[in-house]
Amino acid sequence: MSIAQDEPLGTIDISEITVSTIANRAINQCYGVVGMSSKNLVGGIASLLSRDIKRGIDVTIDNGGITIDVYVIVEYGVRIRAVAESIQSTVKFHVEKSLGLPVRAVNVYVQGLRQGKSKPQIKSGD
Repeated sequence: MSIAQDEPLGTIDISEITVSTIANRAINQCYGVVGMSSKNLVGGIASLLSRDIKRGIDVTIDNGGITIDVYVIVEYGVRIRAVAESIQSTVKFHVEKSLGLPVRAVNVYVQGLRQGKSKPQIKSGD
């Protein structure tokens, strides 16, 4: 489904993939997010092999409102609730700013924890 708006000069049609792309870019700005996941294990294994923009994001559009489900992997050691709230507010802000349409909900599903980027180790005595 997509968002179609009739304007004086014609119709504007915004697809779910467009909303997913905006959400994906917003999520990648959030501290503590290591990567995107899939709803289930089979889809997760298949999507690891591709760089699908829609991976880990489900968009539902109905009655002019947008609901976004986000499936993420969070860095081990961060406060999960704080990362999830950051994702919610960042995605809502960017989607509403870009589209000018209300976001009804951003549901965050943390699918796992993973060690973040490793810090370089300093060797002494060399």
